[in-house]
Amino acid sequence: MRLLVGEVIERDDHPVIKKQTLVRVPIRLGEDVFDFGSIGAAKRDYLIKSLKAFRLLTDVYGVPYLRCCATSAMREATNRDQIIARVEMDSGVHIEVIGGRVEADLIVNTFWTQDLLKDRSYLYIDVGGGSTELTWLEKGRRVKSASFKIGTVRTLKGKVQPESWAEMQAFLEDLRAQHGSLMAIGTGGNINRIFKENGNAFGEPLSRIDIKEQRDRIANYSFEDRVKVLRLRPDRADVIIPAADIFLQVMESAGIEEVFVPKVGLADGIIYDLYMKQYGNVRYPKAEPVGA
Repeated sequence: MRLLVGEVIERDDHPVIKKQTLVRVPIRLGEDVFDFGSIGAAKRDYLIKSLKAFRLLTDVYGVPYLRCCATSAMREATNRDQIIARVEMDSGVHIEVIGGRVEADLIVNTFWTQDLLKDRSYLYIDVGGGSTELTWLEKGRRVKSASFKIGTVRTLKGKVQPESWAEMQAFLEDLRAQHGSLMAIGTGGNINRIFKENGNAFGEPLSRIDIKEQRDRIANYSFEDRVKVLRLRPDRADVIIPAADIFLQVMESAGIEEVFVPKVGLADGIIYDLYMKQYGNVRYPKAEPVGA
């Protein structure tokens, strides 16, 4: 779980989202859902406490617009209605369970906040804990997207089905057949960390060879040393390898050699969506903070 509070700064060409604060809490609802199909009482209580804390932080920052989205794990939880009702009653935060297509659209929103060439076509790759969202953009317009039940936590649990890999590969091979060599944009905390580990300058693409080298280097460390020596957070240290593997598989299937890593994700896309729904293209002298 993460809380992002952002200030939207208007520029002549596009708005820029400046992060006021980012708070991460390793709840991992998928650990329950992917094993048992439902969310247990312990994780439900962690969720309630986290959202209470998040709500207090948004009050402190004076956030006027707030949106709380739940993705893959909550989508699949058999008891999601009961969990959401209890969490909303205790925390006062409304939870919106979004489908894979909406999730992909929100992630792609970040395209308009980045200094990317807007007349090019890109494949957005977002790897999460429970799913991977792939979206094909042509000149900023979403042409094709799909969500696959392939994620880092799901992989660690051994819950990714062979047919999911086959479906994703067919999707990518079809794109490759239609468009030839593809350009890609990678989002999510794991690809951001791989980018950092590789020492790339901001705006410089990350090659498939770079990802493979960093993946193998990190894999040579034990979990404990990834935390102690590489200074990865414990909730990053175990999922970064399956994340790299998913990125490598996507890039290989699509014939992609390089991926741009703008260091944004779903929360940034929610911020942009909140802002645009309130203000559209109107310019304001003073931006207000919004939270996701």
